[in-house]
Amino acid sequence: MRVYNTLSKRKEEFVTLEPGKVKMYVCGPTVYNLIHIGNARPMIVFDTVRRYLEHKGYEVNYVSNFTDVDDKIIAKANEEGVSSQEISERYIAECQKDMEAMNVRPATTHPRATQEIDGMIAMIQTLVDKGYAYDVDGTVYFRTRKFQEYGKLSHKNLDDLRSGNRSLLVTGEDQKEDPLDFVLWKPKKEGEPSWPSPWSDGRPGWHIECSVMSKKYLGEQIDIHAGGEDLIFPHHENEIAQSECCNGKEFAKYWLHNAFLNIDNRKMSKSLGNFFTVREILEKYDPQVLRFFMLSAHYRSPLNFSADLMEAAKNGLDRIRNAVSNLKYLMDCGAAAKKADSGVPGGAAGEQNSAAQDRASGMTAAEESLLAGMKGYEEKFDEAMDDDFNTADAIAVIFELVKFANSNLTSENSQALLQVAYDEIVSLSDILGLIVEEKEELLDADIEALIAERQAARKAKNFARADEIRNLLAKQGISLLDTREGVKWKRA
Repeated sequence: MRVYNTLSKRKEEFVTLEPGKVKMYVCGPTVYNLIHIGNARPMIVFDTVRRYLEHKGYEVNYVSNFTDVDDKIIAKANEEGVSSQEISERYIAECQKDMEAMNVRPATTHPRATQEIDGMIAMIQTLVDKGYAYDVDGTVYFRTRKFQEYGKLSHKNLDDLRSGNRSLLVTGEDQKEDPLDFVLWKPKKEGEPSWPSPWSDGRPGWHIECSVMSKKYLGEQIDIHAGGEDLIFPHHENEIAQSECCNGKEFAKYWLHNAFLNIDNRKMSKSLGNFFTVREILEKYDPQVLRFFMLSAHYRSPLNFSADLMEAAKNGLDRIRNAVSNLKYLMDCGAAAKKADSGVPGGAAGEQNSAAQDRASGMTAAEESLLAGMKGYEEKFDEAMDDDFNTADAIAVIFELVKFANSNLTSENSQALLQVAYDEIVSLSDILGLIVEEKEELLDADIEALIAERQAARKAKNFARADEIRNLLAKQGISLLDTREGVKWKRA
């Protein structure tokens, strides 16, 4: 298996620090609002990487954080007149709902920055003791130039950075030794959450948070560090500097970054009116359509979001689901034929009974040949994913398998062969986190009854049950919209 390493700017053979085990850290969202579809891309992409590594037999320790203290969270809290914790807890819960809807599995650990403050203070103190950091009136800065390899991930030159950032010298940060030094700890301001430290009552800088959480839950060295390409500089660059100066070891072997998501060929922006939350998209589409869309391009390729491309994704996913549904129908037909034949005694009927048994259990020589052909698809799928997790080519292989099944298999085939084809399409799709088995559709009356139960649960302040019902309906492709006139629902 070969992966593209941002650090070396080339594909490298994937060799883990410890045989059979992968330590993987993925930067999670800052929780001050509902997650947007740009957040969804790394969530889906690196969940799929994790699934594939597990398919290959690796034991994956997957850590993805929630940044739950940040200027935006504080601003939102002040705007609503509530605590920062209330804002972060609310949107962590909402984020988890969206992740579940998109079939993004929970991480092995989801650390929260505010629960790891002691570790951050300890790492900052180590950096100060080693001369890599310094305190100016309660603000602690990292000495960027003291780390000789600074810029190795983003491939930026420090002198070029400095000449391109002369404005920093007159922004009120002249207390820094160098304008490129970055903050590890900052004193509190009025109305902000804070924690005591040797330097001041305050809070950590953003970059130190991930260095500490990665170290605590994965150790000083990890196999994979991943996130969106917007994090390469300065966030990931600063993580490397902090971690390697503190621990004296290479921080991460492989750096994986997904490319940007554009909306109708333009950068997503609230000012342009093309800003979409995952929740808004899931009101129009099955969550699996969004996941299929995100995986339809290689993760390092820019991806353009548009209504036309989402419709194409829906049609593509339907094509796979229809093939699975058809194979299920063919197996049911074969089972029915076996049952009918088993009730006919002797003679020609006995020959029919024998044929039915062949369909149910054994395979003909021709079917053995078809079975051998199907095994080639799994090999091609693995080849695609072994080449830097190329989900676009992996989906193309599933389409080839679908075409093969549609062209070659009928109700006359053995149950065994039909089952293999069914299982193969479902299992390869599952590696990508795509749910393609037909759901048992709820009747309108069942939906209305569940909505009534949810409303009763909310009235009784049993929000856990209310959330369970909403998630159950979401899995069935039912989206809810709470309005002043009551709850409205529709099928995806």
